[in-house]
Amino acid sequence: MRNKLANLLFILCILGISVACRLAGSKAPGEGGQADQPAQIIENKGSDTLVNLALAWAERYMSLHPNVRISVTGGGSGTGIASMINGTVDIANASRAMKKEEFEAAQANGFSPKEFVVARDAIAVVVHLSNPVNQLTLQQISDIYTGKISNWKELGGEDRPIVLLSRETNSGTHVFFLENVIRLGQKDSNLLFAQDTLLLPSSEGISAEVRLNPNAIGYDGLGYVTPDQKMLAVAKDEKSPFLFPSVETVNNGSYPISRDLYMYTAGEPSGQIKAYLDWILGEGQVLVTELGFVPLK
Repeated sequence: MRNKLANLLFILCILGISVACRLAGSKAPGEGGQADQPAQIIENKGSDTLVNLALAWAERYMSLHPNVRISVTGGGSGTGIASMINGTVDIANASRAMKKEEFEAAQANGFSPKEFVVARDAIAVVVHLSNPVNQLTLQQISDIYTGKISNWKELGGEDRPIVLLSRETNSGTHVFFLENVIRLGQKDSNLLFAQDTLLLPSSEGISAEVRLNPNAIGYDGLGYVTPDQKMLAVAKDEKSPFLFPSVETVNNGSYPISRDLYMYTAGEPSGQIKAYLDWILGEGQVLVTELGFVPLK
């Protein structure tokens, strides 16, 4: 019995030494630098056009700042802005400017949103590689998407029905295309997408359908266009040159379907959120070109 008790005490002593060594080898809170500090979490949500670029920004920034965690999700510009207004995200991504009623909703919640232009983009009009049509005016695109033109032969193509592809209504790209292409920027226009337009939940969905369907026409942010789609040259009107979207044609204002991309915060940002936005507007612009968008400088 005495031997068993001695063995038990010996085992407990060894365990105690092991725990003590582990505690001695660990650092007290605050002694280990950034890695031991609680991580600052930034919630970032919104535009599907921006989501890949936002993910790239987040990954690069977190590699430089291990004490920051950035969560990025899509869902559409409207979803991101609504979440920012409701206080559930820190930064809202948007491929369109906030609407008057959204600003009013934010002000009703006690703050004025702060707008940041973080990159620029062109909306490319895309068709199947086999489509012989090479160029369209804005008026022709408007006539296509409102159903006034419904067969490719009316545009010099084959005798095929036109299949219309669009982002869903919560998408900022959908809203921008409606206001600036279908309605040609006319504030008093009430034109709408044709009822048979297929509404797809993502830019990748439009790309996939265009690649498979020789009758389809769609639109996408420049960063989502792949070599297995055909981009059409676009002209403002019949007297203007037909141009393809590119960094050059966006920056000089000649491509007629270009836009700013935004991030919004609930008032003036501070702390890590401000530091992150400052980095995006500075060093982070390198990633804009890599992802197929147009940098600010």
